[in-house]
Amino acid sequence: MSGNVTRGLCALAAGTALAAFTLVTAGAAPGAARSAAAAGTGRPAGAPGSQLWVRLYNGPGNSFDAASSVAVSPGGSRVFVTGESRGTRSGLDYATVAYSAVTGARLWAARYNGLGNGFDSASSVAVRPGGATVYVTGTSYGGAATGDDYATVAYSAATGARLWVQRYNGPGNGNDAASSVAVSPGGSRVFVTGASQGTKSGPDYATVAYSAATGARLWVQRYSGPGNGGDAASAVAVSPDGSRVFVTGASRGAATTGYLTVAYSAATGARLWVQRYNGPGHGNDAASSVAVSPSGSRVFVTGASQGSKSGPDYATVAYSAATGARLWVQRYNGPGNGNDAASSVAVSPGGSRVFVTGASQGTKSGPDYATVAYGAATGARLWVTRYNGPANGNDAARSVAVSPSGSTVYVTGSSYPGSVTLAYGAATGKQLWLARHNDMLLAAVAVSPGGSRVYVTGLTGPFHYDYATVAYSAG
Repeated sequence: MSGNVTRGLCALAAGTALAAFTLVTAGAAPGAARSAAAAGTGRPAGAPGSQLWVRLYNGPGNSFDAASSVAVSPGGSRVFVTGESRGTRSGLDYATVAYSAVTGARLWAARYNGLGNGFDSASSVAVRPGGATVYVTGTSYGGAATGDDYATVAYSAATGARLWVQRYNGPGNGNDAASSVAVSPGGSRVFVTGASQGTKSGPDYATVAYSAATGARLWVQRYSGPGNGGDAASAVAVSPDGSRVFVTGASRGAATTGYLTVAYSAATGARLWVQRYNGPGHGNDAASSVAVSPSGSRVFVTGASQGSKSGPDYATVAYSAATGARLWVQRYNGPGNGNDAASSVAVSPGGSRVFVTGASQGTKSGPDYATVAYGAATGARLWVTRYNGPANGNDAARSVAVSPSGSTVYVTGSSYPGSVTLAYGAATGKQLWLARHNDMLLAAVAVSPGGSRVYVTGLTGPFHYDYATVAYSAG
């Protein structure tokens, strides 16, 4: 974590409540921003953006705890958060926490300390479609013989009881780091991807399929790019019919690093197609996020790609899910003509729009949030909205989600000296509400299946860092 961010965090109040944050609604005059105690925002209950609850998690080491991912149960009753948390004598461990979606009451907390009693950091959480099981993956130290391994853990969603653990150590017997987990729509398989050391190459993509019920390994597929160098998968998604798995990230070519997207058969792991994308600047491009259209016909990938006369730009690519044929590419270069990096992509439930967010250089500020909407069929840009925080400093959106109705887009991330969560109208990009957290850094956002609540998670500090999870009324 950079020093300029940590210096901006505010002190916490005692217990599980935050000291304060600021909530601003769209259209409010500058002087209308209001500071609200953690017990409530002072806004009418149920008003758009009103805070419903805040919960912190402080691990047994009473030190560094940072949540990285959030998911909601299909029935909407539970919220699951995972990340890394300092143990008493074990270094960092996985820590997964379940909350009541309505009240924020903690239902259970489950920890995982790997074989090497060292560094263990969970990166992603997903829930089985039936809602009975929660899956967490990340990086876990396996000892001197294997270094870091993938470690995937299944828990009972009701009780937090550990159901199974599976580790993956690549053939290079070196550092393996899982970045993303997804569950098949039918609930029978779990897919994990990331970067895994090869035998005669640098890191490779490694994607592993497990039985969701037992954890039995079904298949492993690896991909080493033509440059035989660094290849790191960042995200995995499954087609709505459960037949295909899509993985994206960054892969070294002969001279440069580019986006690399692979499609596999979900049943067998057979490779169906591979597509590379390298921008006009022929620099080092890296995809960060992948999403599939509700119809299953298109795959959307976004990230950062070197421009010809600019720094890195957002680059969003649409592929045919069946063949991998490239359907369109859209690039976004911010007004500062500097570094622009998209972090997350989401598709509207109706499949007509694609939303991308990230960090984009402003003209007289540091990076700003920049969220872009495209037509899913043609890639036509529908709107762009930017957010520059009041400190005129570094603002970087990390995650985007869409309401089940498709009417609202939610974005969260870091905004010096804290974080901001915003709601936009999906049709126009109009800002609907804004919540500022001056003592949090947020990493992920999720929406309840009914669309009534929005959940964000990350960390809060600064004296020691805890998980911080907030629920808002979606409005």
